Amino acid sequence: MDWTGGLEHKFAKFGAGLAVTDNAGIEGYASLFGQADQGGDIVEKGAYAQSLKRLAADGRKVKMLWQHDPAQPIGVWDEVREDARGLWVRGRLLESTRQGQEAIALIGAGAIDGLSIGYRAVRAVKNDKGQRLLSELELWEVSLVTFPMLPSARVEAKGEGPDTEDALREMAAVLRGAQLELARR
Repeated sequence: MDWTGGLEHKFAKFGAGLAVTDNAGIEGYASLFGQADQGGDIVEKGAYAQSLKRLAADGRKVKMLWQHDPAQPIGVWDEVREDARGLWVRGRLLESTRQGQEAIALIGAGAIDGLSIGYRAVRAVKNDKGQRLLSELELWEVSLVTFPMLPSARVEAKGEGPDTEDALREMAAVLRGAQLELARR
């Protein structure tokens, strides 16, 4: 069965040892092959190949957005490629944008460490466990996000990873902040 619906999102956490460099560079895995995410989807090796080929042929690049908001591009992806592990990205945050400056500060503090892909499923089937096996995806964008969906791809932006208790405390603080922000509106 093919799914040809609208834009979907899939989350992963930045790669090991990620930090913002002096030129606001970032890199990491936006997707990992063969691992079920919290929604039960599994991206298969080669799922991005055709999309990346089409983008290159058209002279276009994958967009870098803030929290999947098309009104908030915050940088450029200089390299997007598949390797044996997954979809690897390397790019630069634009310090000339307000959101780019904020992203640099949030990544440096460890408050933001997630990547998420925006895509359309071109070919997918369900396995006997009810999981969706994604064999071809049309990649539209890779966003910096607060909450990654692929736990096994979680690695701290700098230094060693937090233990579960610290991660839960951080998540609670983020949710409290969001709650306060919504109450102000």
